[in-house]
Amino acid sequence: MSLMRNNAMNFSDLSYSEAPKIVVPVPGPKSREAVSIQQRFESNVVSYAKAIPVAFEEGRGATIKDMDGNIYIDFFGGAGVLNVGHCNPEVLKAVTEQERKLIHALDFPTKPKLDLIQKLVAIAPGEMKNNSKVFFGGPTGSDAVEAAFKLAKFNTRRIGVLAFEGAYHGMTSGALSFCAGTKFKEHFEPLLPEIHFAPYAYCYRCPFVKNEGSPKNCCMQCTEYVRHILDDPHSGVVKPAAMIVEAIQGEGGSIPPPEEFMQELRKIADDYAVPLIVDEIQAGLCRTGKMFACEYSGITPDIMTLSKGLGGIGYPLSACICRSEYDKWSSGAHIGTFRGQAVAMAAGFAALNFMEDNHVAEHASKLGEHMLKRLTHIKDQSKYIGDVRAKGLMIGIEFVKNKKTKEPATEIARDVRKRCYPKGLIVELGGHYSNVIRFLPPLVLTEELADRGLEIFAETVREQEKLLGGMI
Repeated sequence: MSLMRNNAMNFSDLSYSEAPKIVVPVPGPKSREAVSIQQRFESNVVSYAKAIPVAFEEGRGATIKDMDGNIYIDFFGGAGVLNVGHCNPEVLKAVTEQERKLIHALDFPTKPKLDLIQKLVAIAPGEMKNNSKVFFGGPTGSDAVEAAFKLAKFNTRRIGVLAFEGAYHGMTSGALSFCAGTKFKEHFEPLLPEIHFAPYAYCYRCPFVKNEGSPKNCCMQCTEYVRHILDDPHSGVVKPAAMIVEAIQGEGGSIPPPEEFMQELRKIADDYAVPLIVDEIQAGLCRTGKMFACEYSGITPDIMTLSKGLGGIGYPLSACICRSEYDKWSSGAHIGTFRGQAVAMAAGFAALNFMEDNHVAEHASKLGEHMLKRLTHIKDQSKYIGDVRAKGLMIGIEFVKNKKTKEPATEIARDVRKRCYPKGLIVELGGHYSNVIRFLPPLVLTEELADRGLEIFAETVREQEKLLGGMI
């Protein structure tokens, strides 16, 4: 039985029906040539194409075609950008109409901007709904994080940030300062001062309850630790300008915390008068089965960052939404050349309407439950899958060398990813130890395509574990 509601669009019409379809061995000759040219002329900083050496040419819905004609099921979705799918026709229509009228207008009012900001205020979570302000700056998620911190500093007249282990917030200097991954910082000069990290509610690897942690027995020691470091004058932590947190961690390993985690952080932020910045750049806009991931806990951010899916079908766009009382900017206090990019805003507005009209959040929630059930069965048959977790279509599969000790199995996860794409499935890695296969498919993924993708994944895991002598 389909998971779609009767009055929603048939998402199967959006994707290539024959996916996956491998017509030449992957990578094919055209992909190899394209990757060779890229290696010759583009910086070594290229990442994804080194792990998956394929050159893409067309995308539809939850599928993508390479230059050689191979068609893949896309469980990556541009790292969570393509929530309404590749080349969504309703968004494309809005984009085409806007391109004929106006493309760039700084921060002058335009119809796309007015439509989008009113929509964002109307759908904002909790007490933000109809009582918040929207502002734009640069076009990326990193820019939104920088702007959010800047606004928090402006309001508090303090420096420093309390962030969380496993966090990823972007690559510009300020956003990078709030990222937990040491590999991003090893070759940089010192970044922002007074940035401190507390444990996230990563129950599978709880630092307080070794090898026994789970959401069911969580005692919220992580939030007690946050309260401790803000309360103890000898903790070494100066009262920060803000606390920044992902409602569900993304690059850290697709980690949904217990609802009490965000609820307690909200209380701590209130008790110590520290603005709470909630990063919804990857988890927001229906990805987790709700419009915003923080809605699971029922909390209201003080400032919320958005990007990725906000650009509809991949247009660069980011925004911050803040409680009205935080909007203390003077005119021009925060600007950006592309803060009025009319085409991106038209795309974002059309995508939000598509999400609402087609019950995308509900679809993501139900399909995520279906996929998690199947993945749990795969885990139970595997020697090396230690944990599977999901909120909607934000899914993580963590590989370990031993299920009791939970020693990370980075090489196994990398090999599984490497073996998936030649079979027609695109997945990506994440996690503290790069040992988590992450699924971030377009939210228009159908149950049929999801099952095909999971069959490829299960087959790949079986092959890998057979080589290692691992299936239970």
